[in-house]
Amino acid sequence: MEFFIFFFIPCILLLMDFTLRRHWMRKFPLPPGPLGFPIIGNLLIMNQLTHRGLAKLAEKYGGLLYLRLGYLNAFAVSSPEVAKQVLQVQDQAFSNRPAGKAIRYLTYQRADMAFAHYGPFWRQMRKLCVMRLFSRRRSESWESVRDKVDSTVRFLANRKNTEISAPVNVGELVFNLTTNIIFRAAFGSTSNSDQSKFISILQEFSKLFGAFNIGDFFPFLGWMDLQGMNQRLEKARGSLDQFIDSVIDDHIRNPKPNDAVNNDMVDDMIAFLDTEDAAVAGTSYKNDSQSSFKITKNNMKAIIMDVMFGGTETVASAIEWAMAELLKSPEDMKKVQQELCDVIGLDRKVDESDLEKLPFFKCCMKETLRLHPPIPLLLHETAQDCEVAGYSIPARSRIMVNVWAIGRDKSAWKDADTYHPARFESSEVDFRGGFYEFIPFGSGRRSCPGMQLGLYGLEMTVAQLLHCFTWQLPDGMKPSELEMGDVFGLTAPLAVRLKAIPTPRLNCSIIS
Repeated sequence: MEFFIFFFIPCILLLMDFTLRRHWMRKFPLPPGPLGFPIIGNLLIMNQLTHRGLAKLAEKYGGLLYLRLGYLNAFAVSSPEVAKQVLQVQDQAFSNRPAGKAIRYLTYQRADMAFAHYGPFWRQMRKLCVMRLFSRRRSESWESVRDKVDSTVRFLANRKNTEISAPVNVGELVFNLTTNIIFRAAFGSTSNSDQSKFISILQEFSKLFGAFNIGDFFPFLGWMDLQGMNQRLEKARGSLDQFIDSVIDDHIRNPKPNDAVNNDMVDDMIAFLDTEDAAVAGTSYKNDSQSSFKITKNNMKAIIMDVMFGGTETVASAIEWAMAELLKSPEDMKKVQQELCDVIGLDRKVDESDLEKLPFFKCCMKETLRLHPPIPLLLHETAQDCEVAGYSIPARSRIMVNVWAIGRDKSAWKDADTYHPARFESSEVDFRGGFYEFIPFGSGRRSCPGMQLGLYGLEMTVAQLLHCFTWQLPDGMKPSELEMGDVFGLTAPLAVRLKAIPTPRLNCSIIS
């Protein structure tokens, strides 16, 4: 009897709901898509729903296709025209974010900006991020980029004689670099032990975010915890609470002036912290912000995780791809290094002011972002029933904007799969959200709030690495032999880490 109550009745209700949906859908047709099975829909091809898999499906079904994943309606957007409808024309209707059980729990029930639904709270959180945390006026974040890139250059130049001819694992090098940058910008600290502890927390969060949970696709099964996720979720969030609570409490006990030049992101957020949360730290700290907007410790922790996920692997992956594409294209490598030499000379390293004087270098960065966007699939959720390109999109549907496929759209780009930076030399197309064939940072309300800081990290790192060193592939490898496959996740990094041999090329000392 219990089996009948808890299994068959929900299945009957699901079938009734599906029948009603099909009746509604006959009035407003759904986009084409692969046929699914009763009840489970297209769940059996979940492993194909990567940026590459969805691009192949789009070749057959078009720039807007439909998938049913259990109880969930999902739509893949793979053309610039449909992307414009979703991200600009009907931006508000598509401005929510989908969040499964793991994301909801680990973000303290959407207490962050990345997964908060569009509305007054989200607008205040985005304003906090744009105006304070990622502001160009916030010197500590930009200084952390310059300092950590300089440290990486010195590390490479200072290798022992026995290591000079040995290849460097570029992927590992730049991941450590971006982690150091964001860790310092967020916490004002570079403690190796603290950083290692926090990276392990990040890695567990990443695994949980990507884990398949049956309850996300069949909500009536969620309470059963069939895969035993609850214990892992509680342990992961407990570790984060313990780590960040101590950091926040330490900042509260040792406050800095609001206008201090070395304020980190925690300092900036404390100015908006609810005084009751501050009192938990055992201090008489008073919130001196004039804003009526207040946040809690949970908001702070959730935003910090947004920053860490959004600023480490994404930027590191883009740097590694930029270096790999240039190593695979020796003519472009020669051209960009000659530009660096002509503009800067070989007697000093790159300064921030030099970046705007390097047009071909900028083209190389654009081409890297076109072929390898930091996040290949942007996820949105509909707040209401919509109609796009003559097709119906029900409310609470998951929308997957395939930025990777759009950047390789053959109707928008000549030789779309070829790395060819010169295509941007006479083009006004940029990546700030107005050209829907090129949206590596998204567009509209949900565009990346940290774009400027991330782009600065990408450009400063690659420029410095290219200017200070010549780079060779190891073991006599030819450029054509370089492995350029990727692996799907939050980002799509190189499947095989890039390894190359750097040799100093400046006339001045790089170590100083």
